[in-house]
Amino acid sequence: MRRLPLRSRLTAFFAAAMAVVLVIASLVLYGHLASSLDGTLNQSLRSRASDVAVLVKQANTGLRSTRQNSKDEAGTSFAQVLDGRGRVFDHTPGLGSAPLLSPSQLTRARTRTIVVSRASSGGDPVRLLATPVGAHNQRLVVVVGTSLGLRNDALSSLRNELLVGGPIALILVSLFGYLVAGAALRPVERMRTRANAISDRDLSERLPVPNTHDEIARLGETLNDMLDRIEAGIKRERGFLADASHELRTPVTLLRAEVELALEAPRTNAELLTTLRSIREEADRLSQLAEDLLLLNRIDGGVLPLAKQPVSLDELFAGAATRFSRRASETGRQIETNSHALTVNADRPRLEQALANLVDNALRYGSGTIRIGATNEDSHVEIHVTDEGRGLPPTFAPGAFDRFSRADDARSSNGAGLGLAIVKAIAEAHGGTARADNRRDAGADICISIPSHTAEASAWPFSSCRSSLR
Repeated sequence: MRRLPLRSRLTAFFAAAMAVVLVIASLVLYGHLASSLDGTLNQSLRSRASDVAVLVKQANTGLRSTRQNSKDEAGTSFAQVLDGRGRVFDHTPGLGSAPLLSPSQLTRARTRTIVVSRASSGGDPVRLLATPVGAHNQRLVVVVGTSLGLRNDALSSLRNELLVGGPIALILVSLFGYLVAGAALRPVERMRTRANAISDRDLSERLPVPNTHDEIARLGETLNDMLDRIEAGIKRERGFLADASHELRTPVTLLRAEVELALEAPRTNAELLTTLRSIREEADRLSQLAEDLLLLNRIDGGVLPLAKQPVSLDELFAGAATRFSRRASETGRQIETNSHALTVNADRPRLEQALANLVDNALRYGSGTIRIGATNEDSHVEIHVTDEGRGLPPTFAPGAFDRFSRADDARSSNGAGLGLAIVKAIAEAHGGTARADNRRDAGADICISIPSHTAEASAWPFSSCRSSLR
């Protein structure tokens, strides 16, 4: 059954259900007609028995003196009167002298009215009703009967009609169901044909959605939404590969250039040391870029294990300030920290990496004092890194955390544009968010918000990551 097309399976199930319904309806109709005919016959027998009882009480041979034949005018009814010993006391003309009741039936009929649903009289099926009557100083039993021929003919005719008409009706209904199933599945077939024509080279095509607002229409809309996500994902992947190739090409080209210049002519030790330092810087940049790409790839694959533990922000901020203090002093800048003993439940190495990226960005692209601070907002702790530079261009802030995103040439001449993307990924892995905005006075404010471990009061007057700084 599973190998059949869906349309055929639906038709088969529909036909089977209709067959069951037709069988049940036929049995109910047949039983209702039989019950109705039996009720009519029984009522007619009771009425006939009452008439015969009155006639027997009036004369000994009241039945014989009637002008009826063994059957009534319709040719279906007859009557017989039996005495206490079962002998025929009276009967309709032509019925014969044999009693219609068996001894056991006669015994029961002496005390109450009985109905013999099916008996035989002259080879024909009949129905009998026997009732006790007191007449002529003795206990008699009046037996009236009627032929079951018309009843059986009516039921036989109905049965034949059902046996012939039922299969014909089932075939017609199944054909109708087949056509209806085809019409219902036609939109699915159109969507299948269109989906078969969509390739990874052109994902702009969409499935045709019927204007029916039913389950098939919702299925088409869901599949089109999925195609939108797939197309967007492939575009991001292609853009990511293109940007990654470009970023990897730059340090490799510089490394090759430095080596070729060193090999072209004899160099002094000082010149060789300068070349080696340049090569080391480019190698570090290439290594960092490769590590960032691998980290983002693991995040995209949903594999970024976190070993969460209580992390003191005082210690975290102090470590970051110490790590970047030399770079800051070389440019005449300072790093200030303030967390007021806030604690978060986080993966310490990942959080250190995110904070290092934020401080590195502030050193590269900002100016003035760098402040690292935190504030407790409800059940989240917000970590802010601010500087006193020009701030973020208004058009750059919404996409600041996109991969390979750069504000302008002045701010992105160094670096691959992956630092903030990694910051956002780490924040989201902790169940938090990240936001980039400008301070009210001057400079940029990069904020990450992650669930807190404790619930102390606010520690530093920063605005929430969920609101813009003015």
